Amino acid sequence: MNCFSHRLRRTSPVQGSSSRNELVTSKPPRMNGWSWPPQAFQVVGWLVYSYLAIVSFGIYIPLLPLPWNHVLYSLIGITFIVHFFTHIVAVTIDPADASVRAKQSYSRPMPLFDHTKQRHVIQDLHCYLCDVKVGPKVKHCGICNKCVEDFDHHCKWLNTCVGGRNYWYFFVALSSATLGVFLLVVVILFIFIQHYLDPNSLRTAPQFSSILGNGTWLVFLPLAPIKTTSAGLIILAFVTVMLSITCLLLLCHLLGFHFYLFYKGISTFDYVKMQRQKEARNRDIEAEKANDAKTHNKAPQNQESSIDCEPALSQSSSTCKFDNNGPLSSRLSESICTEMENLKKSAAKQNSFNYGTETPEENTEREMSVSDIKSWKPDADEEAQWPSVKSADSVPGVQDPLGSSVMTPDNT
Repeated sequence: MNCFSHRLRRTSPVQGSSSRNELVTSKPPRMNGWSWPPQAFQVVGWLVYSYLAIVSFGIYIPLLPLPWNHVLYSLIGITFIVHFFTHIVAVTIDPADASVRAKQSYSRPMPLFDHTKQRHVIQDLHCYLCDVKVGPKVKHCGICNKCVEDFDHHCKWLNTCVGGRNYWYFFVALSSATLGVFLLVVVILFIFIQHYLDPNSLRTAPQFSSILGNGTWLVFLPLAPIKTTSAGLIILAFVTVMLSITCLLLLCHLLGFHFYLFYKGISTFDYVKMQRQKEARNRDIEAEKANDAKTHNKAPQNQESSIDCEPALSQSSSTCKFDNNGPLSSRLSESICTEMENLKKSAAKQNSFNYGTETPEENTEREMSVSDIKSWKPDADEEAQWPSVKSADSVPGVQDPLGSSVMTPDNT
């Protein structure tokens, strides 16, 4: 098989072939977020949710005075319950494309998508791994190993993909978690402040009537009151606030990002593609700038051997500039300047032959130039170096301005 003239699109290994384009070991696709093995973020998320629920409803909300304890029971209770059910639904729903769900092939192995060996597996709305026709907004998830309808992103906290079928459940779960954690932080900060300003306002429950002193507190009211110290209550409040603020920052960042996606009308996957394209363009621009800088640095830097000759034939003298003072360059420069002077004087001869009416000043200048030409003789060295200059030692006849006679200057 010629690997250089054809683009291979094989999606399953061929028996007896050693092609490097073969797929890695197959595995069955994941149905939803409950498929084994669970993600570490998924386990951590459920542990944090359980801890905050226990601390909220068992320790801090019962310490609030009436009627605020009932109000916070209702508000935080609603947010935690909504988050629990929407989280469960988002994890349970299979976000795969309808054609993939129709095959019901989750129990048998399927070729695994390997980004290092395959750039894409969907072409012309056909997935070569799932072997089904898919929609225009479908992407094959390499972790779940299936095509996801209206793919947004793969969420490690849910241990499943977020697509068109479960996106709104994911968004409601995210919003309710943000609101619930915010309310919990407000409650704990209120109790922390009141514990030093007015502790009696937090000891309104009937169970506190049998306890003497303000150093002993009750938790898990009213069903299972347990005694604890004031220091233990404050330390637990501090730990809970730090954990809640950390969760709140992460949740607000994620929620704000999805509001930004709503405003732009794109998905998370579209945003990631745009960022990658932008980074690729920036790398190309930087590479072009680096190439331009290298090109400028390679410009000719040896200016000593350059010759600058600026003959001015229309003027009475010529300008020759030579930067290299070597013996060979010196002889060459003298020869070039001598030739330039000869050419200038020859041109002066030819320019003296004018036809038509002239002013007396022009006639005088012309006669002076002719006399200069007659009186000029090249040096012996110049005659030896430039024998061809002697071919211009004669001047052709000049017609009289009145046209009556022809004047021929004497030979030099």
